[in-house]
Amino acid sequence: QVQLVESGGGSVQSGESLKLSCAASGNITNSCRMGWYRQAPGADRELVSTLRSDGKTTYVDSVKGRFTISQDNTRNTLYLQMDSLKTEDTAVYYCAVDSLHPPLCALPPDNSWGRGTQVTVSS
Repeated sequence: QVQLVESGGGSVQSGESLKLSCAASGNITNSCRMGWYRQAPGADRELVSTLRSDGKTTYVDSVKGRFTISQDNTRNTLYLQMDSLKTEDTAVYYCAVDSLHPPLCALPPDNSWGRGTQVTVSS
């Protein structure tokens, strides 16, 4: 498994943007799936967005049209561009990278996790 380090969190006002980065210690190019999760105080961890090895992306309904997941293979980095931030986006954001590669993607993921980065959005 790779080591993951998130960065880019901070405190912003509603409507502003942040770009989160997740730097991996190794090659993540062919991972079956990579994703961003978040956990607000008192809430369960929520899947925010995923990027699959076939290039398909998914987003939770609450962030569709505002967040964009992407990767830079040359830098082994996963990103989450967050625009039009809302107070309800306040949470600790975690990245996860599946260690499995095709053709094993039908199996349950074997995720590496980062330690998270805090995002605070105030009105």
